[in-house]
Amino acid sequence: MALSSSSSSPSKGIVVTVPVLVLSVSVAAVFFFFLLSSLSSCSCGGVGRIAVAGVPSQSGGGDVAAATGRWESGETIRSSKEDVEWVKDQIRVNGLHMQDNVLRKGINPRTRAQQLQDLLQYKGISHYEGPDSGNHTALPCPGELLTEEHHSNYGEPWAGGRDVFEFLAQSSHLKPDSKVLEIGCGTLRVGLHFIRYLHPGHFHCLERDELSLMAAFRYELPSQGLLHKRPLIVKGDNMDFSRFGSDVVYDLIYASAVFLHMPGDLVWLGLERLTNKLKPYDGRIFVSHNIKFCSRLGGDECKKRLTKLGLEYVGKHTHDSLLFNHYEIWFEFKRTKA
Repeated sequence: MALSSSSSSPSKGIVVTVPVLVLSVSVAAVFFFFLLSSLSSCSCGGVGRIAVAGVPSQSGGGDVAAATGRWESGETIRSSKEDVEWVKDQIRVNGLHMQDNVLRKGINPRTRAQQLQDLLQYKGISHYEGPDSGNHTALPCPGELLTEEHHSNYGEPWAGGRDVFEFLAQSSHLKPDSKVLEIGCGTLRVGLHFIRYLHPGHFHCLERDELSLMAAFRYELPSQGLLHKRPLIVKGDNMDFSRFGSDVVYDLIYASAVFLHMPGDLVWLGLERLTNKLKPYDGRIFVSHNIKFCSRLGGDECKKRLTKLGLEYVGKHTHDSLLFNHYEIWFEFKRTKA
């Protein structure tokens, strides 16, 4: 059977068979189905903005992605007010109240000092006797680390490391394939969160204190299951970055209260060596607490010195923690020359 279409002229009609007609309709239906599906899944909204990889959406209607710091990769960096409200609600639903920190038998009846004494006396929580007393784990861990005494040494509060990570990662538009260098990572209070988020080998650190490095390698990385991330952590105290490679370029370089304890000349030497390792224009250097190394020179002199290095002072940030009872002052710099 065929359908014929003809005009008043004697020319032949156009013959379309039923199977061809059915096939044509089916193809058209499939095409419109995929077209509608692609339109319904578009995340552009009604403002015509296109999301850039690694940058939160900036649409004007209180966009959820911008509020939570969710990147296109699906990774959430910054805790949101909704997250905090959820936690508060869980505390309320469970009837929880602030309590004095009283040691209770059956939970943790010993102080850290008492735990450490037991570890030293008995060579571990469980230990071998007699001829097997020499048996050890593959990675021996000092008792001081097992009782987490290093959490109280510096960088209070330890939990604030998460908050610092959120601020720096958000401010520098960090992505998992970004490269980060920390000057003085200590026992990885902040670094752990960067290491977990970044691709393997993308977190670097220069640290001078051996005990802090031991805590990082023998306790923090293994306990957090992050050995596979292979962070490059180097012992050094003279701002020598040669062991990190001559061709590495960082998206973020930060120093949390470290420059406070360094002579100004050494800080300037470090900045000179770091400038060429910072990604031009988009890369950022963040320094916390103060920039005495700069302010001691005076405003104009400091600006001249930074300009000579190819750096520009971007501004001062007062970061109020959403999660914990503290705030920090951060100073931001960027590289102005390619």
